[in-house]
Amino acid sequence: MSNSNPTTNLKNKVALVTGASRGIGKGIAIALAREGATVYISGRTDVPSSKNSLGGSLEETQAEIHSLGGVCIPIRCDHTVDQEVDDLFAQIIEESGKIDLLINCAWGGYEYFNDGTEFWKEDGFWSAPMERWDKMFSAGVRAGYNASRIASNHMIKQGSGLIVNFSFWASQQNDKGVAYGVAKAATDRMTEIMAHELQKHHIAVVCLYPGIVRTEAVLKAVDHFDLSNSESTEFMGRIISKLTTDPELMKKSGKIFIGARLALEYGVLDTDGRQPRPLSPEDV
Repeated sequence: MSNSNPTTNLKNKVALVTGASRGIGKGIAIALAREGATVYISGRTDVPSSKNSLGGSLEETQAEIHSLGGVCIPIRCDHTVDQEVDDLFAQIIEESGKIDLLINCAWGGYEYFNDGTEFWKEDGFWSAPMERWDKMFSAGVRAGYNASRIASNHMIKQGSGLIVNFSFWASQQNDKGVAYGVAKAATDRMTEIMAHELQKHHIAVVCLYPGIVRTEAVLKAVDHFDLSNSESTEFMGRIISKLTTDPELMKKSGKIFIGARLALEYGVLDTDGRQPRPLSPEDV
């Protein structure tokens, strides 16, 4: 696939990627746009700001997609504010008339650390700030639930659609922090139950586990990570593109997949031509 010009594999598909100002959300938006989808992106950082040490904004994601010849519409949205989420979907439906893909990347708590505390100095959950739990559930689990709830109403009318959630091995481990582990376990179960209820409407819901992704935050702390088997931020987007066009998609609905293992099934390579090895719980 060309790195400069979009293909038409997802032509006429309308996607929403939440939390796309940076990180995996940004990468997925770029990957879907490369495949010809009309990509709406949402997040709280609409323009570049020196207040965010990680950088990234919806404006910058849009500019990168446009430079590739793709179509991207940024909409500022705080996914913890219901009215803003309602307005987001109303704009998408008004402008495009449908939504084919919902990619829930919005997240709060940033894997233990988004509240000014140093989690590695904590004894356990009893010494962690309550704010961490609140952010992971309000801006993470609840945000994904609400976006899926609204998108499903439109997908049901269409008789098709795909919702993708993101989780991680922490959902099955006891040593990754209570708030994080419980939030990811909730996302896993949410995926399974949503899929059960949407099966009769021919709407698929899947959950992906990424590996070690070269996000802005990971690269900023590169000395603490082994990146020899890491993934680009676009890698999951490439996998989602294959999922979207898979004629057997509904058989995958309700399942939790290690992204890199699904990539092996589909023959998807990363942007550098490498094939990341699927992680196991022992690796993380």
